[in-house]
Order: sequence, then C-alpha cells, then structure tokens
Amino acid sequence: MGINNKWMRAAVPALLIHCSIGTVYCWSTFKEAIATQIKMSTFSVGWAFSLAIFFLGMSAAFAGRMVERDVHKSSLISCLCFTAGMLGTGLCIQYLSGVAALIGIYICYGCVMGVGLGVGYLTPVKTLMLWFSDQKGLATGISIMGFGLAKAIATPIMEKIQSSLGISAMFYILGAVYFVMMLAGHFLIKKPEGWVEPADEKGDFRPLAMFKNKTFTGIWLMFFINIHCGLALITYEKQIIGVTFTGMAVAAAMISIIPSVTAAFNALGRIGYSTVSDKMKDRNTVYKIIFATSIGVTLPALLTFAIKNGSKSIVYGIIVIVLLCVVNLGYGGGFSTLPALLSSRFGMDKISKIHGLALSAWAFAGITGNNMSEIILKATEKGGVRTYDYILIATLAFYAAAMVICITLVNTPKKSK
Repeated sequence: MGINNKWMRAAVPALLIHCSIGTVYCWSTFKEAIATQIKMSTFSVGWAFSLAIFFLGMSAAFAGRMVERDVHKSSLISCLCFTAGMLGTGLCIQYLSGVAALIGIYICYGCVMGVGLGVGYLTPVKTLMLWFSDQKGLATGISIMGFGLAKAIATPIMEKIQSSLGISAMFYILGAVYFVMMLAGHFLIKKPEGWVEPADEKGDFRPLAMFKNKTFTGIWLMFFINIHCGLALITYEKQIIGVTFTGMAVAAAMISIIPSVTAAFNALGRIGYSTVSDKMKDRNTVYKIIFATSIGVTLPALLTFAIKNGSKSIVYGIIVIVLLCVVNLGYGGGFSTLPALLSSRFGMDKISKIHGLALSAWAFAGITGNNMSEIILKATEKGGVRTYDYILIATLAFYAAAMVICITLVNTPKKSK
C-alpha cells in the first residue's frame, strides 16, 4: 500500500502538527511558575496566552492564500515559528527577569509562537477534506481532535519535567520534541494526486466583502461567541472547581483530576460532533445542539452557585462538573465542525481562505474571553472572596444570542460545490 494514502498523507501529518501546537492550551499548567520565576504578576503574564490566541487567529486569517498555494511551505513556517517561540520563551525565563522577561515572553510565546499556531492550525484542513471528500466532518475532526487532545497528553508530562528539571528545561525539551514531530508532518503532508488548485486570480477573493454576506457574518459571530464563552470558563476551571469543592473531602482529588477529564471531553467534542455532522442534512444543526446543551447546563449551574457555601453538597459539585464537561464538549465541537459547515455554504474552491478568515473570530475571542471573566471577578469581589455567578450570567446571555444568530442567519444552506 505504501505511504501515498489518505492516512499517511493527511491524517497522520495533521495529528503530528495539531498534537504539537495544541499544547498552547496547557497554559494554566505553567503560567504561575513563569510569573514566580520572572517576578511578575500572574495577570500580566497571562497576556502572553491572549496574544498567542490573537496571533493564531489573525495569522490564520492572512495565511489562507499561502496554504492554498503551497501546503509544504505553510507547514514548514508553522514548524519553525512554533518551536522557535517555545525555545525563545525558555531563554527569556532562564536569563531575564521583570519587565524585560515579560516583553520577551510576549514576543516569543505570544507573537512568534502565535504565528506558528495559526499557520499550523490551518495547514492540514483542506488537505484532509480533499482526501476524505465523503467524510469531511470526520477528517477535520481527526485533526482538530489532536489539537484538543494535546492538553490531556502534555499536561502530566509538563508537570513532571517542571518538577524535575525546571520551567525553562520544559520549554527546551518539548520545543525539540515538537520540532521533530512537526517536521515529520511537513515531509508527509501531500494533497491527492491529480488535484490542481483553481487559478488564483488577483482580487478574486476580498476578505472584507465576506462580512457583507449575512451567512458568513452569522457563522463568524456564533463561532466567536462559542470560543468567548468557552475561554471565559475553561481558563478558570481550576478556580471554579476549587470554589465548588471547598470544604469537601474530595477537594484535592477533584482539582487534580477534573482538568484532565474536561480536556478529554474537549477532544471528544472535536471528533464526535464533526463525525455526527456527516450524517446530518444541515451541518449547522450541530451548532444548535452545542448552544442548546450549553444553555441547558448553565442554568442549573447558575442556580447551584446561588446557594450559600454551607449548603454545598456532592450534587452541587456534580452539576458544576457536568457544566465544565459540556462546555468543553461544545467548545471543541465548534472548532471541528467549522470547516465542513463553511464548505457546505461556500464550496471547496477557496475553503482555506474562508476558513482562515473565520478563524479571526478566535483571535478576538482570545482577547475577550478570559479577560471578561477577570474583569467580572474583580468588579464583584467582596472581602477577597471571588464568586463566579456573574460569569455564568454573562455566558448564558452570550449563548442565548448565539442560538438566535444560528437560527436566523446561518439556517439556510446553499448547495455545496
């Protein structure tokens, strides 16, 4: 059979690339260690993650044309930028401190690595859909599942290296490992034999004009809201779990175990929702399910947070765990079903460009999601005690708005090309 098949030329390289770059979501594992090491606040260090997500989305938005023309060039750029960013971050942590270290981390982790993230995220998607032409959802789900699964795989490894060798060594070691993985993906990835990209006529694709299309604008908005709400909760998982299980005998175990469980749900959503979408007449139905279930679990969770601390029980804890699992499930599913949804509305000819433009929503959500939570927490903090009630109220309102957009703007499919 050789290696010239859809698994070795599309699925395997996609997993090699996405399982590497997906470790950006391990940020909460080491952000406090970085802050301690460079003697800066956790909040100021946290902007490195926001910058990484912003540059991810914006580089994807502008990289679509390059990916369409030369997938090997884009995979190599991703490999070099991502691993250079990791190694540079390690150097800044080891040899700098204070503001100098912070600026270096912003540049290396936020900007350079962020470009590697965006280009790498976009690179395998069209190649997968070309090889798996009858199972586009499954194909993109396989790849984007790797992005979500990376957190579950890498978190314990990162914690082990940190405790044994230190935070800088962690970036050096994993940077080298990911370089090998992504380089292997670069050499393996290849579009199907005989596929010729349509002529790229100058001025044929106008990004700003896409936002005049109500269907694209609707997809962009609901994709933004899903990420915004997901990040608002996911980036505070440990704190939410800590508050939920305060005073319970299982508190320590829950704080240790639940992040891995939610990461698994994130990955499951990516492969599960995308696979299910292949069986649906309209791929937008998946988003209706995502928003309906998110609203459905946020309401009871909000009620549990309204209960006084003394009234907490294991049932209270289970409701909050279900909330985090369902939000992670929908968060991951929103990513994996996006390319197939776009192709069902706009065809395959310019899918990398359109997909990349849609990912600009991720850039802005990376800035607004976790920072919305931080602003709400600071505004409602009383006597040093933080409550998460108002974050749930805000996310509930956003999910409701997304459902309205999903039904009114994105509900009518056009014939796929």
